[in-house]
Amino acid sequence: MEATSVTGPAKNLIGFCRWAHSPVGATAGLQISIAMYNRGNDSGRQGFADAARAAGISTYVIQERGRFDRTVFAQFAKIMADATPHVIQTHNTKSHLLLKHLKRPASTPWIAFQHGYQDTDLKLHLYNQLDRWTLRSADRVVSVCRAFTRRLIAYGVRPEQIRVLHNSVTPTGPVVQEEKEALRRRLGVHPDQAVILTIGRFSREKGHADLLQALQPLCLDVQPWKAVLLGDGPEKERLMHLAARLGLSERVAFAGFDPYVQPYYAIADVFVLPSHSEGSSNVLLEAMAARVPIAATSVGGTPEIVTDGETALLTAGADPPALAGSLRRLLVDKNLAFGLREAAFDRVLTRFSPDHYRRALLGIYTDARRPKLRPDPT
Repeated sequence: MEATSVTGPAKNLIGFCRWAHSPVGATAGLQISIAMYNRGNDSGRQGFADAARAAGISTYVIQERGRFDRTVFAQFAKIMADATPHVIQTHNTKSHLLLKHLKRPASTPWIAFQHGYQDTDLKLHLYNQLDRWTLRSADRVVSVCRAFTRRLIAYGVRPEQIRVLHNSVTPTGPVVQEEKEALRRRLGVHPDQAVILTIGRFSREKGHADLLQALQPLCLDVQPWKAVLLGDGPEKERLMHLAARLGLSERVAFAGFDPYVQPYYAIADVFVLPSHSEGSSNVLLEAMAARVPIAATSVGGTPEIVTDGETALLTAGADPPALAGSLRRLLVDKNLAFGLREAAFDRVLTRFSPDHYRRALLGIYTDARRPKLRPDPT
């Protein structure tokens, strides 16, 4: 896996490994090692590596001197020779490409995870084209939502190769009142203000600009509120300028990046996911587990997780007026908000629990070790 911080996919992988090496998970008979990358002087940014080692997971590090360092092929081949794996699992385009190039025993299945697609710039478009070439060679391709399977099939991945595995979440314990009050003070949230929360990277496909436009009409006709945007990214400066232009500077707090998100959910009255594109959103699952009412766009895998009017309010993507309507309803109608959040909490416990995720992934491993579907395409 290619990751420096503990991303959503990295969090799921570490959690599964931790369970597999626990006394309960040991009955599954799995021994898992993670191979990761380190480019140049990344040692200060290796949150993923540190978290994996802290969890007691065996790790291999592939050292990179630059983006196109061809020595990674030899390093990866040596890791495979040393580990002699029964199953090889890859995440991200780089790892797919490496394994596509390397010889492996015919009895060793390759499972490739596809976490989502973004076409926001030329580099990401090229990465997607590499996936078009590499993923057809995997024995199984695991997509985080059904919405992405259509694209995989268009890339030449056969439907019988594809498996769908949504992310999972573990509900956390309560946050003490003193911690919640301290956070509200730090964010400048007044005692009478409701909190509208969103969490995510500040990039165009996450739809933060739509959210700001949806917030503007709410300034006049609903209870006092403050929006908290937790995250960082290339769009931050543009979003801050947009908030100022819309007259929202006093109503919107740009909270920066914080890996400790539980207190933010604890003070939230509404969680909003305004994305143009989503796979299996970890923050959506976290909001469900934290019992926060949800307004979201019906894109990607989101409608596979929540249902409009039952567990959330869903609107079309890139429709700020409709999103404003959902936010208004959740802020004003407390009975509606309570019913949606409780139904969402029940759903996340039954359909998106770590136990459900583990059983499904173990089934994929067992399935992949059966005879190959066909020889690798050239």
